[in-house]
Amino acid sequence: MSFRWVYPQPEREESVSEIKQALGVPDIIAQLLAIRGIKTYDDAKSFFRPTIDLLYDPFLMKDMEEGAERLALAIRKSEKVVVYGDYDVDGTTATACVYTFLKEFGVDADYYIPHRFKEGYGINPEGIQYAHDIGAHLIVSVDCGITAIEEAKEIKAKGMELIICDHHTVGDGIPDAVAVLDPKRPDCNYPFDGLSGAGVGFKLVQATLKKLGLPDSIAYKFLDLIAISIASDIVPIISENRILMRAGLQMLQNNPRVGIKTLMDLIRMPVSDITTSKIVFSIGPRINAAGRMGDASTAVKLMIAESAGEAKSLAKELESINLRRRDKDSKTMEEALAQIDDELDIDDVSTLVLYKPDWHLGVIGIVASRLVDMFHRPAIMLSNVEGKIKGSARSIRGFNIYDAMKECEDLLEQFGGHEFAAGLTLEEKNLTEFRRRINQIAYNGLANSSFEPELMVDAKLELAEIDMKFWKLLAQFKPFGPANLRPIFVSEGVQVVGIPTVVGNGHLKMKIKQGNSGVFDAIGFNMHEFLPMVRNGESFSIAYVLEENNWNGRRTLQMRLKDIH
Repeated sequence: MSFRWVYPQPEREESVSEIKQALGVPDIIAQLLAIRGIKTYDDAKSFFRPTIDLLYDPFLMKDMEEGAERLALAIRKSEKVVVYGDYDVDGTTATACVYTFLKEFGVDADYYIPHRFKEGYGINPEGIQYAHDIGAHLIVSVDCGITAIEEAKEIKAKGMELIICDHHTVGDGIPDAVAVLDPKRPDCNYPFDGLSGAGVGFKLVQATLKKLGLPDSIAYKFLDLIAISIASDIVPIISENRILMRAGLQMLQNNPRVGIKTLMDLIRMPVSDITTSKIVFSIGPRINAAGRMGDASTAVKLMIAESAGEAKSLAKELESINLRRRDKDSKTMEEALAQIDDELDIDDVSTLVLYKPDWHLGVIGIVASRLVDMFHRPAIMLSNVEGKIKGSARSIRGFNIYDAMKECEDLLEQFGGHEFAAGLTLEEKNLTEFRRRINQIAYNGLANSSFEPELMVDAKLELAEIDMKFWKLLAQFKPFGPANLRPIFVSEGVQVVGIPTVVGNGHLKMKIKQGNSGVFDAIGFNMHEFLPMVRNGESFSIAYVLEENNWNGRRTLQMRLKDIH
């Protein structure tokens, strides 16, 4: 698959020269900073040195004073507290963070994670009743609760109190709770609204420590969990998230909690190798697997484990669940592609709406994401759960799937989400009309789209500019992630040196140069179809990211190809 290369531009063209002059860096580094919103020397200093002391005061968040005071009171009085979390990685890491914090202070704490299929997302009557039955005085919700208007009333009616820690978009009103902590609240002036759910829980822990007269640095012991939540929940790794991510990665590399260390040992991932992307593709999916297959409590138990023996048993259980999830995932993908081939003309549809009653609800979101990558158009995967059609939607840049759902809300029983991802529930009798209408909305919204996938390219780069000095500057852009992705470069007029080959499972491998530049190793995973293009002796252009290769103590730079024109 080839991409249309798109070059983002800085907000102000003069920013590049201003940054170059202020920092004394090459043009290309100044350009990379400018398109990431870095405008001043101070911006650059905090970007390159995101130290923990730059974290914002948690009391800048609306309701934090009330929330921290109430939780501190619960600790002093040894009240029964239930931490109520979500079943994804963000929710389970947040639960583990707040629960462990309370247990370390001797609080009679418990946690509750709703069953994905039996109860669904968010605070629900079953969870409220559980808290009431065990005599809880206080519920602390993490990564959920911002839309729980009626549920907050029920909690109050049962004589309990509620603190909400959430980071999702606020609905039509604010729940009636002791504190509603959400940096996305319209009336909240917290300087950064991109925190993960676990990040909001972390800020509550920090503030509570201050209320107890203790240093908030005690909360730093949870930074490994916060880093996993930030990476896995695909929140922007800028501002406070960048600080938390960097510090959390250092903890994961040097002193991870026993459950995470055991999981990494099981999958043979050296702690020194941990990166944002390895969390996203290796650790996160395994933690997420428990919730995707139904019951997320195994993931929480692993993260709060205190002994190596307990952690080893739980890590093996989690890996077994993940293997089952992969099997479901692969089978569902095969069936989805077959349905597209049998029932749809891909040139005549602007969105893919696929339905099979027995598809597993826990994997259809993953498959929808892969279909988006493959066909570069919105995809909605639907299954049947106890007579109701439920599903997951994923979208592309330029088409807000949540807004599209809102135009169909008369056909839907429930829906929620954001620009790129949403969930929905509808009756089967409305499926045909929903499919017709959502496709029409997508057709209108994507009228000028060629459905050709885009590759966001940071800058054009001459191969002669690449050396270890340049690499050291580039390495300071880490940790990478949303809003600060690993820079993608384009080099034009390059030529193959020697004979290109295909290795492994269809990977293109070659050596290239540009004019009188040095020779670089390049590899393109699953890019074997480009072999005829690069073998004909003509020059071509490449899009790639730079990587360091360390072999037998010798450090070299290589290119991981993204596309060839």
